[in-house]
Amino acid sequence: MDSNAPRDLVGRAEQIEEISGFFGAGTVQGRALLLSGDPGVGKTVLLQEIAKAMAAAGSTVLSATGVQFEAELTYAGLHELLFPLGDQFQNLGDTHREALRSALGFGHGPVPDRLLVANAVHTLLRQVALEHPVFVVVDDLPWLDRASAAVLGFVARRLAGSRIGLLAASRSGADSFFERGQVTEYELQPLDRDAALDLINARYPGLAPRVRDRVLVQAQGNPLALLELPTALTPAQRTALADVPAVLPLSQRLQALYASRISALPTASQHLLLLLALDGSGELGVLRIATEGPADLSALAVAESDRLVTVDDRKRRVVFRHPLIASAVVATSTLNDRCRTHLALADFRKEEPERRAWHLGEATLTADEEVAALLQQAAHLIARRGDAVSAIATMTRAAELSPRSADRGRRLAEAAYIGADATGELDVASVLLDSARRAEPRLTNSLLAAATAAFLVLNSGDGDVDTAHRLLVGAVESGTHAYDAHDSALIEALHTLLLVCWFGGRSALWEPFYAALDRLRPTPPTLLSACSKTFPDPARTGAAGLKELDQVLAGARDEEDLGRIIRMGTASVYPDRLAEVREASWRVVRQGRRGGPARRHIGALMHLGLQDFLTGEWEEAGRLAGEGLRVCEEHEYRFFTWYFQYIQALLAAVGGDHQASHALADRITQWAVPRKAFGAVAFANHARVLADLGEGNYEGAYRHAAAMSPPGVLASHTPHAMWVCMDLVEAAIRTQRFAEAQAHVRAMDEAGIASLSPRLELLVAASTALVSPDDQVIGRFECALVVSGAEQWPFELARARLVYGERLRRMRSLTDARTQLTSAAETFERLGARPWATRANNELRATRRTRTSGTRDSVTLTAQELEIAQLAASGLTNKQIAERLYLSPRTVGSHLYQLFPKLGITSRAALRDALASFPSPSAP
Repeated sequence: MDSNAPRDLVGRAEQIEEISGFFGAGTVQGRALLLSGDPGVGKTVLLQEIAKAMAAAGSTVLSATGVQFEAELTYAGLHELLFPLGDQFQNLGDTHREALRSALGFGHGPVPDRLLVANAVHTLLRQVALEHPVFVVVDDLPWLDRASAAVLGFVARRLAGSRIGLLAASRSGADSFFERGQVTEYELQPLDRDAALDLINARYPGLAPRVRDRVLVQAQGNPLALLELPTALTPAQRTALADVPAVLPLSQRLQALYASRISALPTASQHLLLLLALDGSGELGVLRIATEGPADLSALAVAESDRLVTVDDRKRRVVFRHPLIASAVVATSTLNDRCRTHLALADFRKEEPERRAWHLGEATLTADEEVAALLQQAAHLIARRGDAVSAIATMTRAAELSPRSADRGRRLAEAAYIGADATGELDVASVLLDSARRAEPRLTNSLLAAATAAFLVLNSGDGDVDTAHRLLVGAVESGTHAYDAHDSALIEALHTLLLVCWFGGRSALWEPFYAALDRLRPTPPTLLSACSKTFPDPARTGAAGLKELDQVLAGARDEEDLGRIIRMGTASVYPDRLAEVREASWRVVRQGRRGGPARRHIGALMHLGLQDFLTGEWEEAGRLAGEGLRVCEEHEYRFFTWYFQYIQALLAAVGGDHQASHALADRITQWAVPRKAFGAVAFANHARVLADLGEGNYEGAYRHAAAMSPPGVLASHTPHAMWVCMDLVEAAIRTQRFAEAQAHVRAMDEAGIASLSPRLELLVAASTALVSPDDQVIGRFECALVVSGAEQWPFELARARLVYGERLRRMRSLTDARTQLTSAAETFERLGARPWATRANNELRATRRTRTSGTRDSVTLTAQELEIAQLAASGLTNKQIAERLYLSPRTVGSHLYQLFPKLGITSRAALRDALASFPSPSAP
C-alpha cells in the first residue's frame, strides 16, 4: 500500500504508514487495532483512507458505523457489516447459518445464543479470508449496539494466524460494550502546528494573519475545527475588518460535537462551565461566584467525569479539555445568561481594571458613557502592555457604547491609530478611520486621525513622505490641544511627525516639528525631548540630549511599554547606545514572534540588526534582516522594507559581494525617490560607500560619501553623514583630494561629534591621523586605538589599524606596520570582511623585500615595485593603482618605467608572464 497521505489529508502520512504497517500493508495480518482520539481529530477520514488503500490492495473491506438511534437495536451493527456477505452464508454449517440468519433478521427462528452468533461470524470471516484478505472497519464504536459490540470483541481476540484485520474508531475516554482488554490502542493526536497551518492556508488563503492565528490557537490542531471555525465568522471578521469574539463561535457541525453533551449536564454544571468559559483564567476561585463552598463543587465534578474539563488541584485551576468545549458552552447559553454572568465576573474582578471593564462592556447592551470611559482606560493599559489587537477591540467596544458621536469618532480614531501604528493591519485601520469620520464628520483635524492617515499614506502603493508630513503638520497646527505636554494624542502625533521628517531627509521638513516642540507646556516629555536632540541632527544637538538620554535609558531594563522601548532605541541610534536597550528590544521581538504588535516587532528588529552590524555580529544581523522583511510583507508595512534591505546591502558590501550590495542600494533608491523618502537614499549611499571601498573604487566611494554630506561640512539633518566621515576622508586622500580631506576633519572636530560615542571618537581620531604629517601620525593613531570602548566596534577598529599599518609601511616602520596589519587582518577574517582581509594581507606581504628565483636570481624588486607590477598585471590603470597605494599616478608610472628593463619586457601586456616565475611572497 502507498503510505503517502492523499493530497487533501494534510499531516497524516506518518499515521497512515504506522497503521498500515501494523496490519501488514496490503497483506492483512490477523490483528485488531482500536483508533481513539478527540471529536473532530480526523478518525473517520483516516479510517476511510486506510480502507480505500486496503481495498485497492485486494482486500475485502467490510464496514459499519455506530449510530446513536440504532444503539438499542440488537445486531444492527453486525447487520450493516455482514450484509455484503449474505450470499456466502450458505457455505456455513446449518447451525451457524441459521443462527446468523436469525440474528440478522434474515430468518424466522428464535434469537440465538450470543456465543453461537459470535462463532458463526468468526467462522464466516475466516472462510471469506481464504480467498481474499478481509479488513473490517468500524467507526463510532461507542454507538454500536451491545450485541454487535460483544460479537466483534469476541472476533477481535481470535484473529491470530488469520488474514483478517479489524480497525475500529472511538472517541477518547468513551465507554462502549466492545471488550478492548487485549486489543492494541492507537491514540490519534492533533495535527502539529506546521500541518495545521498548511491545512488552514490551503482552505482559507484569504484569512487575515491574526484571525488565522486565533483559529490555530482555538483549534489546537483539530482538523475539523480548523476547517469549520472560519465558516462561523463573517466575511469582515475573516479579513480582520471586524472584531472577532473573545470566544470564537462554532459552526453547526462543531456545535453538534459538543452541544448534546453540554445540554445533558445539570443546570448548575452548565452555569459553572459558563463562568469558566467567559472568565478565561481557569482559576478555581472564580467558582465562588456560584458556590458557597467546596461541598457545592459537585456540579463541577459532573463536567469533570464527562471529560469536559480537568481540574489541577495543585495549581487550583480548571482547564477545558479543548477550547472548542468552551466555545460550545457559550454557544448553548442564552443572551440573558451571558449578560448576568459577565456582570457577576465584573464584580469579582473589581480590583482588575482591564478585566472588569471588558466584562462590563460585554454585559452592557445600550450606550453607556461610564462603561465606555472604563473601556477606553483599559484599552490604554492594554496597548502599553503590547497587546495591540486586544487594545483595538476594547477601544472599538468603547466607541460602540459612546452616547455622543464626537466621543465615538474620537475613540474609533484612536483604535485606528493603534491599528496603523502597532498591528500592521492597515486595512483594519483604514476601515476604523472611515468609521470614525462617519461618526464625527468634524474629525478632520484629529491628531490621531492624522497620524493614522500618515501611516496609511506611507504604506500605500504610491504614498509619499510629503503628503504624510502635510497631514500631520496641519493637524498639529490647527488642533485644540493648546500645546499641552500632557496631551497624549499630541505627543503621539509629534513622535510620528519626528519619524516622517527623518524619512524625508530634508532640513526644511523639521521646522514645524521644532516649532511645536518649543510651544509645549510646561516642558516636552523627556523621551520626546531626547529623541528630538539625538536623532534628527545629532552633529549639532546630540551632545545636548545625552543627559536626557541617560535618564530615559535608566528605565529600559524594566520598561513594559513596547512603544517606549522602540522610542528609546530611536534616541540611542546615533549616540551608539543601542546596547542599553538590547535586552528590552529582544523582549519586543519575542512578543512579536508570539503574535505581538508587528510595528513594534519591526522597530526592534531594526535596532537589533543595526547594532549587530556595528558590533560585528553579522550572521545574526542577516537573520534579523530576513525576519524583518518577512514581517513587513506579512503585515503590509512595506514602507519599512528598505531599512532591512539597507542592512543586507551593508552585509553584502563588507562580505565582498559588491554587485549585490549595489543592486540593493539601487532598489532602495528607486523606491525612495518617487516617495520623497530621501533619508532612505542616504542609507543606500552608505552601503554604496562601503561597497566601493571594498572594491578599491575610491572615486566612487568619495562621490557617494560626498552626496550624503559635502567635504568640509556635516550636512544638516543628515545624521548618517557622521557614519561615513572617515570613509570620505580616506577616499579623498586616495584620490589626491588632500584639501577636502583636511576640511572634513576640521568639520568633524568643530562639530564635536567625538563626544557623542566611543565609535565616533574612534572615527574622528583615525581621520585626524590620516591627514596628519609623518612626525605626528604615530601619536595620533595611537590616540585613536586607545579610545575607551573602541573594542566594541571591531570592524571600525580594524579599519583604523589597517590605515595605520599602511601609513607605517610607507614610513618604513615595517615591524610596527606588521603588528597593526596582522591584528587588522585577523579581525577582518573573523568577521568575514573579505575585501579588507585581502587588503590587509597584501599590505602584510609588502612589508618584506622579495627576491626573484630561478632564471631571474640577479633581478631584485622592492616590495613596492612588486606590488605595483602585480596590480598593473591585474589590469588596473595607473590612477587606480595610485589610489590604492596612496601614490600619485606619476609616481606609479615612474616605477613601471623602471620595472620594464629589470624584467626584460617592453609593455604592460608582458607583465603577467614576466611575473609568473616569481615566487608568491610569503607572509611575514
